[in-house]
Amino acid sequence: MRRNPDDVESTVNPESSPAPATTPRKIILDCDPGHDDAVAMLLAHGNPNIELLAVTTVVGNQTLEKVTRNALVVGTIAGITGVPFAAGCDRPLVRSIETAPDIHGESGMDGPAQPEPTIELDPRHAVDLIIDTIMAHEPGTVTLVPTAGLTNIAMAARKEPRIVERVREVVLMGGGYHVGNWSAVAEFNIKIDPEAAHIVFNEKWPVVMVGLDLTHQALATPDVVAKIEAVGTGPARFVMELMEFFTKTYKDAQGFDYPPVHDPCAVAYVIDPTVMTTRKVPVDIELTGTLTLGMTVADFRAEPPADCNTSVAVTLDHEKFWGLVTDALVRIGDVAA
Repeated sequence: MRRNPDDVESTVNPESSPAPATTPRKIILDCDPGHDDAVAMLLAHGNPNIELLAVTTVVGNQTLEKVTRNALVVGTIAGITGVPFAAGCDRPLVRSIETAPDIHGESGMDGPAQPEPTIELDPRHAVDLIIDTIMAHEPGTVTLVPTAGLTNIAMAARKEPRIVERVREVVLMGGGYHVGNWSAVAEFNIKIDPEAAHIVFNEKWPVVMVGLDLTHQALATPDVVAKIEAVGTGPARFVMELMEFFTKTYKDAQGFDYPPVHDPCAVAYVIDPTVMTTRKVPVDIELTGTLTLGMTVADFRAEPPADCNTSVAVTLDHEKFWGLVTDALVRIGDVAA
């Protein structure tokens, strides 16, 4: 029996999501800050159910140099210590660099005043840091959380294939089974390096795609912004200023009244999978279509095969999600105090 993909939400059982973690989940956050990447980093740092093992950067929202500095800035604002930060790939595997200054500004994180970073970069390339970190931990204990193009992750899987069987899962922000933003059908993180995405989605590790269908539900509405403002700390004010800039650019560039804050959704899933519903479905990446390059093609026509390793996020518990973000900011406190 063929299934209509428009019926996907009605087929998901909200009770089928796994329970929240009882011990901290070890993650590597691979990112390109980016306003929403910054919030993802703060959420990962401020939640007790996450053990942040490393932060790695990759070209995406802006050039590698800019997004790497932004990551160090966020780490400084949040008071992240004892966590290695490393810069990775400065270009896609095959294609020319595409960035998003219309959304994130010339710095990649325009809006707030940015302090001089006090964190020093790890001397290793991000790909090597990813490999070293996974190989140093017990199999099945490290989750990769890419919130950017997948160049670093693909390169790591190709350089050291043994990591694939050791990774617990890959929870990525990218794609969309019905929705695009960088083209009519393709999302930015996938479109800027579709070959890397093809590698990541076709490896044998479990992949959870937290795409636009889900993240467009994570809107920074006025009530959300008011709750963040009420936290009253330096990091919370930083997020407020990020959202002020993000709100304007998303309105101008894509017509949203309130901006979708994509990247922390992937971190939220790792913290508490019940914050969203997911559905197992085969997903692959379009590499040759003139109009569909970078499309994440999800096949909802039938039940997934037994060896299907990909799932897509479908519905978000908006209140629970923003509660996690606000709680993380409260836990981080006022680093400057």
